[in-house]
Amino acid sequence: MLYRKMPKTGDELSVLGFGCMRLPEKGDGSIDEDRAIRQVRYAIDHGVNYVDTAWPYHMGQSEPLVGRALLGGYRERVKLATKLPSWLIKKREDMDTYLDAQLAKLQTDHIDYYLVHALVGDLWDNVERLGVKEFLARAKADGRIRNAGFSFHGASEDFARIVDAYPWDFCQIQYNFLDEKNQAGKKGLEYAASKGLGVVIMEPLRGGNLTKTVPPTIQEIWNEAPKKRTPAEWALRWIWNHPGVTVVLSGMNDESHIKENLAIADTATPGSLTGNELALVQRVEKKYRELLKVGCTGCQYCMPCPQGVNIPLCFEEYNNLYLTGNTDGEKFMYAARLGGAVGLGKSEYASLCVQCGECAEKCPQHLEIPAFLESVVEELEGPGFDERVATARQVFKQI
Repeated sequence: MLYRKMPKTGDELSVLGFGCMRLPEKGDGSIDEDRAIRQVRYAIDHGVNYVDTAWPYHMGQSEPLVGRALLGGYRERVKLATKLPSWLIKKREDMDTYLDAQLAKLQTDHIDYYLVHALVGDLWDNVERLGVKEFLARAKADGRIRNAGFSFHGASEDFARIVDAYPWDFCQIQYNFLDEKNQAGKKGLEYAASKGLGVVIMEPLRGGNLTKTVPPTIQEIWNEAPKKRTPAEWALRWIWNHPGVTVVLSGMNDESHIKENLAIADTATPGSLTGNELALVQRVEKKYRELLKVGCTGCQYCMPCPQGVNIPLCFEEYNNLYLTGNTDGEKFMYAARLGGAVGLGKSEYASLCVQCGECAEKCPQHLEIPAFLESVVEELEGPGFDERVATARQVFKQI
């Protein structure tokens, strides 16, 4: 495992952090606790020393799970990160209430890296007005938190002013080769690093979209490289190639993915990609731009939908329609996964949307979700949808 120093704290942090937003689940949607704990501990045993969670992850179940996973001496071996749910703050006292509840859930007396969560310009203005600076200073002084940072999902023009608004120790941004100019982007990464902030990266694989279903036209480009790498290795190495990056969070929920990411993190040093390799990544990025329809990362901040639409899954299937080119197959899988044949047995398809707009207000990517859902209905439902749902229920009933 390679380690990089957090500039303001001096902490030597593993370049690979364990992100606990996408832990393994059971068929009913609850966390597969035994498996998740084994995975977190396996990663720590193999060098990971940064574990990241948050109040809303897994509908509030991630923090308690992490607390249990870090019992038995594991807490002392890691730097623990969690986040103040900024959108829920109505008054100054709420900040202490949430932090104290998180300490209890995580079974710890302090948070090593505490973030003001999911900031955009308006959210920052609100929590600043309510006294978040005083809260962070007091929480650091009384030992409940060690280091203060923020995670960012806003427009690029707001990033620098938030960096400059408080003496932050670190920040967390979404960054991958498709998001070099999105949100904080490369410009924000370099600005934060120039100010001495550690930079933690989230969504390095864009919610798995860079690795789950690799289109043949993308794989053909990867295959041109003299040195063969998996899509995950290309994506992670591209980020670790940036010297301003401190930690890359991976939402690892499969044992094989954990082992692969650990192996990559043993050798991915800054500046290790050649000019030709970087040019190859640029070609892949350009091809993805031609194929992807929705820039959803599957973060689930838009959920739950009041009408029961599974928005991230709708967009996953919609993107798959264009990534795979298998129209009939993807229409069937959409009917199976969103029509109740697979999972909890309830319908979650896009046409349940009533255009209330609640989801768009919560989206960190600022996607026009209702409009995209209309496109999903048009291309994945339409004629024959009821028949595909019925067939899928029959098929999966027999398995």
